[in-house]
Amino acid sequence: YERDGAAVIRGAIGSDWVGRMQDAVDRVIAEPGSAAVEYTPSGKSGRFIGDFFMWMRDADFAALAIDSSLPVLAGQIMKASEVRLFYDQLLVKEPQTGERTPWHQDLPYWPLRGDDILSMWVALDTVTQTTGAVRYARGSHRNRTLYAPKAFGKDSGFGALYARMGLPSFPDDAVVEQDYDMLSWDVEPGDVIIHHPLVFHSAGGNASTDRRRRAVSIRYMGDDALYDDRPGTFVEKETIREILREPIAIQDGQRPSGANFPTVGPRKG
Repeated sequence: YERDGAAVIRGAIGSDWVGRMQDAVDRVIAEPGSAAVEYTPSGKSGRFIGDFFMWMRDADFAALAIDSSLPVLAGQIMKASEVRLFYDQLLVKEPQTGERTPWHQDLPYWPLRGDDILSMWVALDTVTQTTGAVRYARGSHRNRTLYAPKAFGKDSGFGALYARMGLPSFPDDAVVEQDYDMLSWDVEPGDVIIHHPLVFHSAGGNASTDRRRRAVSIRYMGDDALYDDRPGTFVEKETIREILREPIAIQDGQRPSGANFPTVGPRKG
């Protein structure tokens, strides 16, 4: 993880968690939250849907993010004296979904700075390149440059927000493919991919006719994660702000805390 910016942990959660979360995902996408985004345009095949902060309204998502072994693993990986939950994100690509996830870094989207911000991409289906496995540019987190975020869908409402950051444009796809070795893993339900907030990553659509790609990405904060009030991050979007447990009143340079970002570790495994 430290060398490459991403790694895989096989069987990080058991089959009981997998079944519980498959049901939870289907329940949530049947009635998406107010911040959910349908990335597949109307009239096109498949469905790419994303949702945010599910743990705040669904007991199963809260249990996975807070009570499972994942916060323990996050603390061990980050060598953190304290682990806080940042947020969880749902990413579902149904069969015959053409929409790809563009090359991007995570950190520019977020009102944070620091290295100790760990993403745990929890697979709930068998995922291959055909169904939308995530690809990583090995070692790209060491570049340290923040690039402008890309909206995952042109009608998502995030594009104008991100433009306010004034960051340099993300390198062209061809440049990324040429300059870096690629990392990717086929994963089984219960496997977890971990990645650094600055590593470049992307994913294809789901070309399968009968296999789903359900995944939950949970973000944890360690010791050096600090609030960054730069303009244009995703918490400025009204649909995000209205689902939070309390208004954000954290000052630049403070450690995120409060009801929105609870302490979840360390705990004994």
